[in-house]
Amino acid sequence: MKYLKIPAATISRLSIYSRALEELAQGQETVVSSKRLAEICGVNPAQIRKDLAYFGQFGVRGVGYFVKELLFDIKKILGLNKQWKLAIVGCGNLGCAVVAHESFVQQGYNFVCAFDVDPMKVGLKLATGITIHHVDRLVDVCRLEGVEIGVICTPPNSAQEVADRFREVPVRGILNFAPVQLQVCDTCRVEHVDFTVKLDNLAYHLTAN
Repeated sequence: MKYLKIPAATISRLSIYSRALEELAQGQETVVSSKRLAEICGVNPAQIRKDLAYFGQFGVRGVGYFVKELLFDIKKILGLNKQWKLAIVGCGNLGCAVVAHESFVQQGYNFVCAFDVDPMKVGLKLATGITIHHVDRLVDVCRLEGVEIGVICTPPNSAQEVADRFREVPVRGILNFAPVQLQVCDTCRVEHVDFTVKLDNLAYHLTAN
């Protein structure tokens, strides 16, 4: 099912709801009220109901939400009911930290290959066991591994070239940690993760207060 015209903020909150429901499920809780779920997620109950209403009817009036059922439905909406194959380019401190992050595997994101241009890194294995290839092999290796999402952790002056290589695979999405806007085709979705933008936002609010 395709969901059209869903606000980006709603998708982000669905991810937050999913994390909260995971914790509740691990705690063996079977039912949660919209009020309690809202408190855990830092929103109000009406916001949760509004976000979920884009995708159908959930929960039972006067009872709440069945934790495992709602978690299953949200994961299906977010596309987390499958395993995603990822490739990362740039195996410096940030890249290695990203690959080793346990949350990726828990959410179904599996790094199957890694790339770098540093001859001292090529051929080495990361902590997860995957081998670092030279970036010149990116297209062939990604096609062989069936990579769907590319992750870029390179310096900004290399990021567009890497994105162009990912387009040749072609990957369906790119997560870009380089502080530069990428140009890609319409069939490839890009999400930018720029820590300095987040810090600028934080600094603004701290100054404004």
